[in-house]
Amino acid sequence: MTLQQGLAFGLVGLTIVAFIWGRFRYDLIALGALVLGLAIGVIPAEAAFDGFRNDVTVIIAAALVVSAAFARSGIVEMALKRVLPLLKTERSQTPVLTVAVTLLSMVTKNVGALAIMMPVALQVSRKTGSSPSRLLMPMAFGAMAGGMVTLVGTAPNIIVAEVRADLLGQPFGMYDYAPVGLALTAMALVFLAFGYRLLPTDRKGAVGLGEALAANGYATEARAPEGWTSPNPTIKGLSMVGDGEVRILALIRGQKRTANPRGNHKVLPGDTLLIEGGPAALESFLTASHLQLVREDRPVMLEQPTDEVQVIEAVIGRNSPLSGQSVRAADLYGQYGVNLIGVSRSGYELTQKLRSARLQAGDVILLQGGEAGLPTALKALDLLPLAEREVRLGSVRKRFLPAVVLAIAMTLVGFGVLPVAIAFFGAAVVIVALGGLKMREAYGALDGPLLILIACLIPVSDAIQKTGGADLIAAGMSGLFTHLPGVLAVGGLMLASMAVTPFLNNAATVLIVAPIGASLATQLGYNPNAFLMAVAVGAACDFLTPIGHQCNTLVMGPGGYRFGDYARLGAPLSLLVLLAGPPLILMVWPL
Repeated sequence: MTLQQGLAFGLVGLTIVAFIWGRFRYDLIALGALVLGLAIGVIPAEAAFDGFRNDVTVIIAAALVVSAAFARSGIVEMALKRVLPLLKTERSQTPVLTVAVTLLSMVTKNVGALAIMMPVALQVSRKTGSSPSRLLMPMAFGAMAGGMVTLVGTAPNIIVAEVRADLLGQPFGMYDYAPVGLALTAMALVFLAFGYRLLPTDRKGAVGLGEALAANGYATEARAPEGWTSPNPTIKGLSMVGDGEVRILALIRGQKRTANPRGNHKVLPGDTLLIEGGPAALESFLTASHLQLVREDRPVMLEQPTDEVQVIEAVIGRNSPLSGQSVRAADLYGQYGVNLIGVSRSGYELTQKLRSARLQAGDVILLQGGEAGLPTALKALDLLPLAEREVRLGSVRKRFLPAVVLAIAMTLVGFGVLPVAIAFFGAAVVIVALGGLKMREAYGALDGPLLILIACLIPVSDAIQKTGGADLIAAGMSGLFTHLPGVLAVGGLMLASMAVTPFLNNAATVLIVAPIGASLATQLGYNPNAFLMAVAVGAACDFLTPIGHQCNTLVMGPGGYRFGDYARLGAPLSLLVLLAGPPLILMVWPL
C-alpha cells in the first residue's frame, strides 16, 4: 500500500466514522471531507469541484424540481379521485397506495413521489380511522423499490450509470434498469400487500407544523362564474366535493344572504359561497368544483415585472390599524396592492360577507401580494407573519403540464435524441418557464444537503480509484470469490452495499462501493455490468433503518415509528431481494 492509498483510505474511513457517529450533519461532513482531501493532497485542486459540474448532480436536482411540479399540479389526486372512496380498510388501502407511489417513483425521484402521496395517505387514514403506521412504511419501501426501475428513480442508479461511463465509455440508459427493477419491484409489492401486518398499529404519528397551523380553517368567498355547471349543483353536492374538509357557511345571491343553507339548496351561476377550510383543502375544493376565488380577478400589483405572487399568513397585532375595521374599509388592495383572501378567527364562525366582516386583533388573515410589496404592507399594518409554510390558495395549477413535459423528456432520452442530464434539465426549465412551478418553489424543491453530499463525495470517491485503492480492495475480495460461482460474487457485493447503506447515505455508498465492484469484476475476469447493477440494487434497498434513505426518514414522524420498527418489515424484504436479485441480474447481464 502506497502513502497516497493509505491517505485516501484514511479519508474515506474518517468520513464513514463521522457519518456513523451522527454528531454532525452529513452535508457538513462531506464538505469537511473535500477540504481535508485537498489538504492532504489526495484530491487535486483542479478536481475539487468536479462534483458540482457532474451530470449526476444536475440530473438529481432536475428530478427534484420535476417531482415538486407533479405535487403542485394535483394530477395524482385527480387520478386517484374515484379510487380513494372505495378504500375502506387497511387491506385495500395499503396495496393501492403502495402501488400508486411505486408507479409514480418510476418516473420521478422516489422521495418526491413519496412526498406527493403522503398527504393522500394521511387523509385516507383520518377519514377511515386506519393506522398511519400500517400505510406509510409500505409506501416508503414501495417508493424505493419503484426507484430501481428507471435511471432517474433514485440517486444510486444515476451514480452507477456515471461510474459505468467512466469505466466503459457508455453509461446505463434510462431503461437499462427496468428488467431487473420491474421483477424485484413486483416481488416487493406482493410482499408488502400482506407483510404490512408485521407493523404495529398503536403508533401515534407526530403532528407537523403545517397540520397544527391548519387546525383553524380560513373563511373565504368563492363565486360560481357565468356559464358554471356542475353534475350536482347543490349545497350537499358541493360539500361532497370538499370531502368533509370544507364547510359551506353561507350562500349569497344578490343582496340576500342565507346562513347555513340546506343541502338541497341549488347553487346558480353568479352565486357566492362563504366557505371555510384549511388552505390546501380550499385549493383542492376550488379546483374540483370550478368555483372562482373572489378577488382572484384583481391583479396583484408587482413592483418589478420579475416579482412573483405570494400568499402568506399573518396575525393582526394589537396596535394594527386593521383592528375594528371591515375588510371593505381597510381597502388593502387600494392602499398596498394586496388582496385579503381569507380570515381565521378562533371560536367564532363568520357568516356575513367577507368584505363586511370586522377584523380584530388576533385574527389570522391570508394576504396575496407581490413578494417585494408584502413586507411593506406587513410592517405598515402591524401584522405578524406566521411560521413559513407553503400556501397556494389563489394561485393557478398547471394540471397536465408536468406530465406532458416529463413524457416528452423521457421519450427523447429513450430514443437517444438527448442525454439524460440535458433532457431533465430542459424539462425542469420548461416547467418553471410555463408556470408549472414558481422559481421560489423550484429553489425550495432542491435538496441542498443531498446535492452538497453528492458533489463533495464525488472527488473523495475518485481519490480511492485514482490512487489505486479500489483495485487494492478488489484484489483482496477476489481471493474470496475466485473459486466460487459468479452469482455468489454478485450477491456478496450486493450484501456489502445493503450492509453499508443504513449507516451512510445511499448515494455515498454507491460512490465508494461502485468503483470497488468494477475492479472486482475485472480481477475475476467478469463483465462489470452485473457488479455495478448489484451495487445499485443493494444501495437502493435500505429497508432496515430510518437514517440511510430519505424515504424512511420522511415517514418516521408521521408514522410514529421507532428505530426497530423498520427491521420488522424491512428484514424479510431485504432477504427476498438478496436471494432473488443476483440470479435476476445475471439473467439480464451475463458474466
